[in-house]
Amino acid sequence: MRVFQIHSNNMIKMIKTNKILLTMLFIAVCLSSCPQIANSRSIFPVEIEQFSIQKIMVGAEQTSLYLPLLKGKRVGLVVNQTSRLINENGKSLHLVDHLLANGIKVSVIFAPEHGFRGNYDAGAKFATNIDEKTGLPIVSIYGKTRKPSAEIMAKIDVLIFDIQDVGVRYYTYISSMHYAMEAASDAGVQFIVFDRPNPNISLVDGPMLDPKFRSFVGMDEIPLLHGMTVGELALMIKGEKWLKTVKNLSLTVIPVKNYTRNSMYTLPVKPSPNLPNQSAVYLYPQLGFFEATPVSVGRGTPFPFQIIGNDKVKLGRFEFKPVSTSGAALKPKLMNKQLYGRDFRGINSPAFDLFIFFNTYHQFKKAGLKFITRPKFLDKLAGTDKFRKALLSDESLKNIKQSWQAEINEFKELRQAYLLYKDE
Repeated sequence: MRVFQIHSNNMIKMIKTNKILLTMLFIAVCLSSCPQIANSRSIFPVEIEQFSIQKIMVGAEQTSLYLPLLKGKRVGLVVNQTSRLINENGKSLHLVDHLLANGIKVSVIFAPEHGFRGNYDAGAKFATNIDEKTGLPIVSIYGKTRKPSAEIMAKIDVLIFDIQDVGVRYYTYISSMHYAMEAASDAGVQFIVFDRPNPNISLVDGPMLDPKFRSFVGMDEIPLLHGMTVGELALMIKGEKWLKTVKNLSLTVIPVKNYTRNSMYTLPVKPSPNLPNQSAVYLYPQLGFFEATPVSVGRGTPFPFQIIGNDKVKLGRFEFKPVSTSGAALKPKLMNKQLYGRDFRGINSPAFDLFIFFNTYHQFKKAGLKFITRPKFLDKLAGTDKFRKALLSDESLKNIKQSWQAEINEFKELRQAYLLYKDE
C-alpha cells in the first residue's frame, strides 16, 4: 500500500522544514506494514495502549516514599523470603539488604510462619536466632510467641510489615500482621506496611468469620477470600477497631504503583514451601479445607496444593506417593502410601469452586468412610461451623454458597472506605 510518493532528496528537505510531515510519514509506514491498524477506526488508541503498559512496582520499590520516614530511626521488620525488590539499578535484593545499603538502622527481624528464609514446613516451630549474613537478631513470632514483646518493641521506633500474602483468611501472614499492629500500637511505635499485590484480589467469597471461631487461622471478621491487599486490610483492621489496644495506631501504607483490582500478578517468589507456583496459589482457597480430612493435597510431592488423593477411596486415576521432603513436608499426610486422586495442575486463573471438596465428601460417604476427621479444625478454617453442618446435612452446594452471600455483600460495602486500588 502506497500512501506517499516522495523522492529522497525532496523528502529530506521537507522533513527539515516541516516536522508534521515526519509524523505523517511515520503513520503511513505503520499503516502500510500493519493492515489491522489501518482498518481500525483510529490508530492513536492502539499506539497509546501499546506503550502505556507500566511495570507494577511493589511498596518496597517506592524508596522515595519511605526512606525519609526511616532516617535516624531504629527499625524492626516483619519479613520473610518474599520481601524482595528491584532497586534503581535493576538488581533484585532483599529488603533487609536494601535498607542497610541505604544507611537505615535495622534493629530486629521478626519471622512469621515458615521462618525468615521460608524454609520451615507448615506448623513447624523455630527458635529465635541470629541471621548469619547480617548478624541481626531474628525473633520468631510463630509458635508460643505470636505478638512481639513489649521489651523488644521498646528498642525500635518503626515496625515495617513487608510480606507477600495470597488473599486467603487462613493464610497466617495476615494474623501475624494483626498481632504486629497491636504490638506497635501498645508501644507507640509507627507501623508501616509495604504493600504488595493480592494474586486472588478478584475473589470476594466464602464464609465470613464468626468471632466464636476466631483463631490464628482466622482473626478478623472477613470472608475466606477478602479481595484486599495487606495494606488495605491493615487500614480496615485499624479503621474498624479490631485491634485489642487502647492506643491509636500510627499507620502508613506504601502503595503498589501501577496496580488495579484487575491486574494479573504472577508471584516472583513462592510465598511458602507448599505454594510453589501460581496454580497452587489459585487452588489453595478451595483445597485448604482438605487439611481437616484424610485426603492428601500433595504435601511431600513436587505438586503441593495442585493434586488430591487417598489410599482407601480412589478419588481418580492420578497416582502419587507423598514422601518426607526437607523444608516443605517432613511428615506429610499418608506418607509413603500409594494414593489415587486427581491432578489440577495448570490452573491459570483465580477461582473459588467448592465442588472438589463437596464431591469428595460424597465419594467418602458412598464408601462408608469418615471424611471430616478434624471437625474443630475445619470450623477454624471456615471461620464457622455452619459450613460443616450444612455439608453433613446434605445441603446442596448451591444453597451452601448462597448462605453467605448476604454477609459478603455487607462486607463489600464496608470495605469500600479502605480500598486503595480501583477497577480498570
